[in-house]
Amino acid sequence: MAHPQIIETPAGEKLAVIPLDEYQRLVDAAEDATEFRAYGEAKRRLAAGKDELVPDPFASRLRNEDNAVRVWRERRGLTTRELADAAGISSAFLSQIEGGQREGKVATQKALAAVLHVSLDDLV
Repeated sequence: MAHPQIIETPAGEKLAVIPLDEYQRLVDAAEDATEFRAYGEAKRRLAAGKDELVPDPFASRLRNEDNAVRVWRERRGLTTRELADAAGISSAFLSQIEGGQREGKVATQKALAAVLHVSLDDLV
C-alpha cells in the first residue's frame, strides 16, 4: 500500500491523496465486503425459513409479469378453491384477481399473502 500524501484545504480540512490504482483497490475491497455481508444475510434468512429458493420456471414467470398470486398458488400446490377458502374470498373473485380483472383490497391481498406464506410485496 502506498503512503498517502496529506494535504490541507484552505478551510483546514485534511485530505489524503493516494494513487488511483490504490483507490480502485480499496473501492473493490469495499464492494466485496458488502457482497459477502449480503450473501451471509441471505444464507441466514434461508436457514431461518424467512426466505426460500424459487425454481427458475417460477422465477421466470414472476419476472415476465405473470400474475403473482397465480404463480405462488401453483408453487404452493393449491387449487383456486383451496386458496380462496383459506383467504376467505370466493373462487370467482380469486379467478378475477388471477386474471387481472380485479386487484382486491389491501386486506384481501394481505390474506392471500398470509395463506401463500409470502410478503405483500411479493404479490404486488
